Amino acid sequence: MKTLEPPVRYNPDLTQIINGEEVMSPSPRLPHQAIVANLFRVLDAYVGPRRLGDIFFAPLDVVLAEECQELQPDLIFISNSRAGIRKEWVDGVPDLVVEVVSPSSKKADTITKKDIYEKHGVSEYWIVFREKICIEVYSLIDGKFELFGSFNGEEIVRSNMFKDLHFSVKRVMPNF
Repeated sequence: MKTLEPPVRYNPDLTQIINGEEVMSPSPRLPHQAIVANLFRVLDAYVGPRRLGDIFFAPLDVVLAEECQELQPDLIFISNSRAGIRKEWVDGVPDLVVEVVSPSSKKADTITKKDIYEKHGVSEYWIVFREKICIEVYSLIDGKFELFGSFNGEEIVRSNMFKDLHFSVKRVMPNF
């Protein structure tokens, strides 16, 4: 008996404007959402008690208006010093953006969106690869993203932005 693939479902809330073009994304699958939820818990447990700012998750538009960019990163950190960009959506540049790569988003997350975040001055960008059990952390140095670290499996993720944040990659990966 042949197993059928489920249909790709599009949700109008998952529409982004990338380089002036409307891009619709399929709804994330459960493993993707599990990673986002786990990372949210780790980051919120770090940011909240220290009162550093706020962590938000998709769908939430990040509007970089001057170039018609309206992106929906998986996770967003906005420090207290940038609290003014919190409106009905995020109207400006967050401090940290996290993207969990899905098969349909690999090029967008690793090239297109990375370039946009870099150009607009996002201080830190994390790219999460479920298949590789890997998190890449990029820091903005002199206007360019530089790889701060690539962390795999049981390795401890470190952040240039959050100096004493430490967690293993496997801690945020789903075990199903």
